[in-house]
Amino acid sequence: LGLGERVLVSEHSWRPCPTARRRVQGCLEWVKRQLFRVGEDWYFLFILGVLMATISFTMDIIIARLHAAHMWLYGEIGDIGVLKYLSWTMYPMALAAFSTGFSQSITPHSGGSGISELKTILMGVVLEDYLAIKNFGAKVVGLTCTLTCGSTLFLGKVGPYVHLSAMAAAYLGKMRTTVTREYESSGRPSAVRTPLIPPWAPLNLALIPFPVFPGVLFSIEVMSPYFAVRDYWRGFFAATCGAFMFRLLAVFNSEQETIAAVFKSNLKIDFPFDLLETFFFLILGIICGIVACAYLFCQRWLMVAVRKNQLTAKLLATDKPVYTVLVVLLFNSWGSMGTPKPPRVAKPGELWQEWDHPSATIYGTLIFFLLMKFWMLILATTLPLPAGYFMPIFIYGAAIGRLVGEVVALLFPRGLYSEGPPRPIIPAGYALAGAAAFSGSVTHAVSTSLLVCEATGHMGHVLPTVLAVLVANAITQKNQPSFYDAPIIVKKLPYLPPIRSRHIASYRVVVEEFMERQVVALAKGDGFQEVLAALDASTDAEYPVVESIGEMWDLGGSLSPCLEGEMCPGSPPQMCHAERTLRGWLCPHVSLLSLSQAYHLFQLLKLQRVFVTRSGELVGAVSRAEVRGENRGKRGKRGEWERKRGKGGSGGTRLGGKEKGKWGENPRSTSLPVPFQLRRAIEDVANPK
Repeated sequence: LGLGERVLVSEHSWRPCPTARRRVQGCLEWVKRQLFRVGEDWYFLFILGVLMATISFTMDIIIARLHAAHMWLYGEIGDIGVLKYLSWTMYPMALAAFSTGFSQSITPHSGGSGISELKTILMGVVLEDYLAIKNFGAKVVGLTCTLTCGSTLFLGKVGPYVHLSAMAAAYLGKMRTTVTREYESSGRPSAVRTPLIPPWAPLNLALIPFPVFPGVLFSIEVMSPYFAVRDYWRGFFAATCGAFMFRLLAVFNSEQETIAAVFKSNLKIDFPFDLLETFFFLILGIICGIVACAYLFCQRWLMVAVRKNQLTAKLLATDKPVYTVLVVLLFNSWGSMGTPKPPRVAKPGELWQEWDHPSATIYGTLIFFLLMKFWMLILATTLPLPAGYFMPIFIYGAAIGRLVGEVVALLFPRGLYSEGPPRPIIPAGYALAGAAAFSGSVTHAVSTSLLVCEATGHMGHVLPTVLAVLVANAITQKNQPSFYDAPIIVKKLPYLPPIRSRHIASYRVVVEEFMERQVVALAKGDGFQEVLAALDASTDAEYPVVESIGEMWDLGGSLSPCLEGEMCPGSPPQMCHAERTLRGWLCPHVSLLSLSQAYHLFQLLKLQRVFVTRSGELVGAVSRAEVRGENRGKRGKRGEWERKRGKGGSGGTRLGGKEKGKWGENPRSTSLPVPFQLRRAIEDVANPK
C-alpha cells in the first residue's frame, strides 16, 4: 500500500455473530420495555430503599462489634485506675479523631448532619460537592466511627442518614438521567439541573430504623416548606422498602424473632391517663417549649462564639482533629471510669434501676442528668465530624417528661381522684410526651407526636402527646428559629428565613418598594459587544431582553440559556433572545405583588431571581437578597456601564434613573456568576482569529 492510500474497513464486520447479537439485543430491548411499563420510579425507589437499609444495618453491626471490643478492653485492664481511665478515654478519642480527620481530608462538607445544607439545596441553591459520591463514602466511615464512641459523646445518626440518602438518590438520579437523558432533552439549563434531580428522594429515608409513616412526615416537615401531594406515594414506598429491609435483616441476623416495634414498651392501656391530667400535659408542653428556646439560643450563641474565638477558630481552621480530641476527652472524663465493673446495657425491664443511686433519689439523678446533658449536647454540636442530633434531643425531652411525671406521681400517689379505686399516675406516659414535645419544638415539627407513639407501639397517650407538642411548638416557633435553621444563619447560606404569614405587614409591603431598580437589560438587536459589556457590568446569571430602550417592553426572554450553549438552531444569538419563551422559574411578575406572595413564590418555585413588570414594561428585578432584606450594596461597574451606554445607546440599558433612591442601590446578588469559560467563548465568536 502506498503512503497516501487509506484502507476503509467497516468496524461492524469485525464483530462476531452479528445475527445472534441482534437477537440478544432485541430480547434485551423487549425485556426493558416490559419492565418499564410500570415506570422506572418504582425500581429507582426500591433500589434506593434497599440500598440505604443495607448500609444502615451494616453500619449497626460494625458499631456493635467495635463497641464490644471497647468493653472487652475495659474489662481486661484490671483494677489499675490509670489504665482504666486511659482505656475509657483513649479509645473514643482515637475514633473521633479518625472520624474528623478522615472525613475532613476527603471533603470539608461531611461534618455535621447535613440537613441544613440539604434544605438550602432543596430551595434551588446549588451547593457544590454536598451531594458528591466521595462525600457519601466519607460520611459513612466518619459516622461509623462517631457512633462507636459511645453514649458519652451524646450524638445520633438520624440527620446523617438523611444526607446519605440524599447523596444516594442524587447519584442514582444521575445514573437514571444518563440512561434516559430526561433532563438533557427537556431544554432546562444546567444551572437548575442539579436541584431537579428528584427532590423528593432525600426526604424518604430519613428514619430507616424508625416507623415509616411518621418518619416520612417528619422528614417532609423538616426538609421542605412545600411538598407535592403527588409525591407522597414515592416517599412512603421508598420508606416502606427501607424499613422492611432493615427489619428483615435484623430477623435474619437473629436479633429479633419477627418484625415488631422499634422500642418496645409495656405500659398499661386499660386506663392510660385521667382527663384532668391534660392540665399537666399542657404544663409539660410549656416547660419543653421554654427549655427548647433556651437550648436553641445557647446552641446558636456557642456556634458563633466558637467561630469568633481565636483559639477555637484556629483549631477548627487548621487542626480540627485536635479540637475534637479535646472535647471528647472532656466528655469521657465524666464517664463511668471509676466503676468496678465495665458498663453494660441493661435489660428493658431493668432500665429504671439505672436511675437509682444510693446517695440520691430519682429526682436528683434526673435533674443532674438534665443539667449536665444540656451543656454537653450544645458543645457536641460544634464538633466537625459526621453526627446526628435528633436522638439526643429526643432522649433529653424524655428525661424532662419523666421528671414531670415523677413529680405528678409524687403529688398524687392515688391519682387525681381520691374516691374509688386508685388510678396511679404513669410517669412513662409523660416521658413519651416530653420526648415528642421537646424534639418537636426544637425541630419545629408536629409529626414527632406520631413518631414516638408508633416507635414504642403505645397509642394510649396520643392525644395528650399531640397537645404537648402543639403547645411547645407554639412557644418555640414564636421566639427561636429551628435547630436546622441555626447552621444556615451561622454559615450565612443563601436561604430564605421564615416570615410570619399571619402578620398583616407582610401583605402591605409590595414588590415595588424593595425591588432592585438598577437592572442590566439587553435590547432585542444587541450583538456580542453589548453582551460582553453586560457581563462586565454585573455578575448576574440572567439578563432580561426588552424590545427597545425607550419602551422597555419585556419580550419574556433570558440570556442565560444562550450563554450556556442552548442557542436556537439556525438563528443568530441576538434573535434567540426574543424567540425564547420565558420559563416558569423566570416568569415576569407585577409590581403590586406583596412581600408575602413573593416570599412563597420564591419558596414554591425554587427561584433565585425574577424580573418585575408593570403592564408588560420591565421595571426592576427581585432576588433572594431583597426578600431577605439585604437591599444595600454598591453601584460598582454598573455605574460605569450606564455612563457608557445608558444615554441613547442602541444596546443594553440600566433601569431606575428617575426612581433611584432608597431602594435603588444594587444589592449583593445571590445568583450564580456567569462562568469565565462562557465569556471567553463569546469573545472567541465575536472576534474570530
